[in-house]
Amino acid sequence: MKYVAYYRVSTAKQQRSGLGLDAQKAAVTHFLQPTDELVAEFVEIVSGRKDERVQLAEAVKLARKSGAKILIAKLDRFSRRVSFIARMMESDVGITVADMPTATEFQLHIFAALAQEERRLISARTKAALAQAKQRGKILGANGKRLAEQNRIRAIRQALELKPYLPEAWKEMSYSAIARYLNIRGVTTAVGSNFYPQTVKNLVAHIKMTSAVKIIAISDEHQYPSNA
Repeated sequence: MKYVAYYRVSTAKQQRSGLGLDAQKAAVTHFLQPTDELVAEFVEIVSGRKDERVQLAEAVKLARKSGAKILIAKLDRFSRRVSFIARMMESDVGITVADMPTATEFQLHIFAALAQEERRLISARTKAALAQAKQRGKILGANGKRLAEQNRIRAIRQALELKPYLPEAWKEMSYSAIARYLNIRGVTTAVGSNFYPQTVKNLVAHIKMTSAVKIIAISDEHQYPSNA
């Protein structure tokens, strides 16, 4: 398979220092198989909030000409806007995500929605912290709720990443049996620990929450217009 790699960093300083860029290149290198061909690499210095991507346009042009796919390291390093990611997925070139090679288009939409919501929560939390500095003690509760919501979204995202490793009959199995299955196969939690019945219970609970995320993904076009 032919690929054109695309990397994004927020500042020129990050590009010079390799901060973020090295990790993206390492993810792409790990993904590529001996039979794959890396046609070219493009680096964009732009905020993730902006859709104007000069280097991406060049990468797409080359990918189309050479019959390749656009290869990115991580979805949230590409963009945190659902509308932008959706347009790329629906293009004639499409995108492949190195750290989620087996993800379906629907799953990518869910991850994109989670990343966008996480960005909104981070922004809200930052504003709350600034307001707290001026009026200390008056919005601590609200700030804590935003942090809890951000953690919940992160947990759902991690659960979706682990879902492909569950046994086919996991819905009929006990939490203990699932934990043994995952541990035997060397699958670990997001923090690198073994699975236990309680961690499996939490994992299953977060996977079930994706039904709510599905609504976000489907209605995103109305909530977040592409020209927003």
